[in-house]
Amino acid sequence: MDNGLTYIFVHGLSGWGSYDAAYKLMPYWGMRGGDLIKYLRREGYACYAASVSPSGSAWDRACELYAQLAGTRVDYGEAHTRKYRHQRFGRDFSSCPLIPCFDDDTRLVLLGHSFGGATVRMLAELMAHGDAGEQETRDPSRLFLGGMEKRIHALVTLASPLNGTTAYDLFGDAAFRSEKVRVPWWSRMLARMMDIGTRPKKDGRDKRDCAAFDMHVDNALSLNRRFKTLPGVYYFSVPCSATFLQPDGTYRPNPKKMEIQYLFVQRACQIGCWTGKTAGGFIIDENWLENDGLVNTISARAPIGETFTLLDETDIRPGVWNVFPTFNGDHMSLQGGLLKKRDIRPFYMKLLRLIPVMQNSDK
Repeated sequence: MDNGLTYIFVHGLSGWGSYDAAYKLMPYWGMRGGDLIKYLRREGYACYAASVSPSGSAWDRACELYAQLAGTRVDYGEAHTRKYRHQRFGRDFSSCPLIPCFDDDTRLVLLGHSFGGATVRMLAELMAHGDAGEQETRDPSRLFLGGMEKRIHALVTLASPLNGTTAYDLFGDAAFRSEKVRVPWWSRMLARMMDIGTRPKKDGRDKRDCAAFDMHVDNALSLNRRFKTLPGVYYFSVPCSATFLQPDGTYRPNPKKMEIQYLFVQRACQIGCWTGKTAGGFIIDENWLENDGLVNTISARAPIGETFTLLDETDIRPGVWNVFPTFNGDHMSLQGGLLKKRDIRPFYMKLLRLIPVMQNSDK
């Protein structure tokens, strides 16, 4: 089957892709359920798994993703790297591009899990509109010039913090004693291990140039003001939930849904009982309590202020967010299971079949 589309899968925070050795041991896309990318290829879909920085900012990861697609050296931008104090250039992919060809005939479907959602949204923004600051520098990357909007056919976010996650903001509320939230002792230990694995690079860069900064609610909303929904692109989002409402109004992990409960129990409990204000004054109310163990369910539905509609399989339109019904599972349930095997192949087959195929006149 050749429908003219190329599907690019982008992992989340602390994730890995096909350029990484870890992918051979356990594929990020499929995990214990088997390599999803290989399966989808056998079904006729041109699928590829990108590898971007496990803790990098949305900007840096988008630059890395572009270099893999275009088969060129990673260029983080002269203006960006001067501002955030790190090396301008990264790995050279000219001899090992992710896809066979990347030109004006390319039509991409960008799928991002977790923070991979911010990554593909940043890439789409730069491909479409470029960056004014970088355009004023000498010899800017082709990415920063924009004008490549037609190469993007669809964008899919999976359990993505489209408006940030209070998993980071709740620690900034002095009135909220996160350590007092009742959780099993082992979940505290595993949560600390997870935090260590997501810390930014220690290369002297500005602390704002990392995923942990971008995922704060205020900073995610700031990114949203930059990202523009492209009128000709199909948008889909898949929120997840692994918590249930308690009599006191808080949310606690559901052991039947929280597949990787050992990793996410502490964060799920903390997110599920914190309401208040972010540092920037954004109000976090009870609508933000339901979560998948790392991301608030409401945040994964659609960017605040953007036009969205609940998924209607008979009427899928471009330029609006088509929101899937909430998926019953934790933050990693769409990956195939890290500790418990889960068959996600039927879900992705349905997802890919729902994305409208481009018409011949669009080529």
